[in-house]
Amino acid sequence: MSPSSYSSRRRILGLLLGAGASLVSGAVLAQSSTYPTRPVRVIVPFTPGGTTDIFARLVGEKLSQSLGQQFVIENRGGAGGNIGADAVAKAEPDGYMLVMGTVGTHAINPSLYAKMPYDALTDFAPVAYVAGVPNLMVVSPKKVKATTVQEFIAEAKATPGKFTMASSGNGTSIHLSGELFKQITGVEMPHVPYRGSGPAVNDLIGGQVDVMFDNLPSSIEHVRGGNLRALAVTSSKRSPALPDKPTLAEAGLPQFEATSWFALFAPKGTPADITNKLNQEVRKALETPELQKRFADLGGEIQPMSPDELMAYIRAEHEKWAKVVKASGAKVD
Repeated sequence: MSPSSYSSRRRILGLLLGAGASLVSGAVLAQSSTYPTRPVRVIVPFTPGGTTDIFARLVGEKLSQSLGQQFVIENRGGAGGNIGADAVAKAEPDGYMLVMGTVGTHAINPSLYAKMPYDALTDFAPVAYVAGVPNLMVVSPKKVKATTVQEFIAEAKATPGKFTMASSGNGTSIHLSGELFKQITGVEMPHVPYRGSGPAVNDLIGGQVDVMFDNLPSSIEHVRGGNLRALAVTSSKRSPALPDKPTLAEAGLPQFEATSWFALFAPKGTPADITNKLNQEVRKALETPELQKRFADLGGEIQPMSPDELMAYIRAEHEKWAKVVKASGAKVD
């Protein structure tokens, strides 16, 4: 083959490849501009009734209204949220399956679990930060006499192992907050993990378990109704939703601080146009007076983030909680 013929063939091949790339790019743009064209599944990696579920349903309802397709909430609990999160990590990256991730699934579990089915930093495309919340130390009025943190410590130490500590599952911030409390105070409390906050709170109200460091939104109405007794919040500042409740630092544990957060993620490889579109719609939803008031009532603190800002936040949280897990000595096989 002559050099000129070879050169001509290369030019033709280059034009064909370029045209093909343009067609693919155009197809992706067309897909994202019309997205969604069918219902979107939002996996909540815990049982119904907990904060993750509450927030997913509030945001999902708004997205259904604004995008004209149903955002269907699907609860898939187990393994501290790992089962539901893993299902999304391995899903098709087309924007039709999302997960409401948490500080547990995307920051704590990678250090807590000996084996993880997914990589929290590389197997997901960040979509939108939803809200952060403090955890709330709540006790069963049926089983616990204490009305303050120091009274609780004294009551618990009087009979080591007397009180059981519920959580929404191994590896959640609820679990780790309790482990941190035990480490700092020296209180002995057997851990009872559930598959979500909902069933754990129900048993706490019923007196089957005694104390829980629950996400504030899933316990606050029970506190207001008198079914649970709140002793303190785990954040560095008091919550506007329960301004009369002290922080654990104010209650005599100055080194204590632990908060939870919730964010939407898609599988890695999801087109940026789709994640950006979802990000914009979530932020618009969270700016509505209705959701602003609802989240404030529940103790949720909204903070707008772009997908890139969310990714940077997750990396920082990943490092932060790795240190906390190591210091607490907590481990799940």
